Amino acid sequence: MSSNARNLNECLKSGGALAGPDLDVKALLQAARHLKLAVYEVDCSRAKSKSAVLRAIANAVDFPEHFGGNLDALYDCLCDTVLDQPAGMVLALRQLHQDDPGLSEHAAAIAQVGEDVVEFARENGKAFTFVLDKADGAVAPA
Repeated sequence: MSSNARNLNECLKSGGALAGPDLDVKALLQAARHLKLAVYEVDCSRAKSKSAVLRAIANAVDFPEHFGGNLDALYDCLCDTVLDQPAGMVLALRQLHQDDPGLSEHAAAIAQVGEDVVEFARENGKAFTFVLDKADGAVAPA
């Protein structure tokens, strides 16, 4: 195993936000599957608002019908999903338009929910990793 793969595996096991221009999202998702982490890829290419991103996440992760469509509900449903997984999960928000006017003011709050779920997962012996893959092809800092 290469040192890059080993580092990626360690990052996935510890959980958290993964970002940076050198992050290979495909390699990340492959490593996550190898570690038996549930992988949820969310296509955000058409989501231009907070509610659209939340709907995209809800659809990709298959949240319950009663999903409230707000950040508190996002946190609750992600925590429930993490607990349902043997080792944890990876949530990759692909093609996120975080610089668009309808979403820019909410991107940090969505990332904060991710950070809060990371802490919840750690407290419960699980891993939660999330990636904010910007629409321009770069990986957003979380």
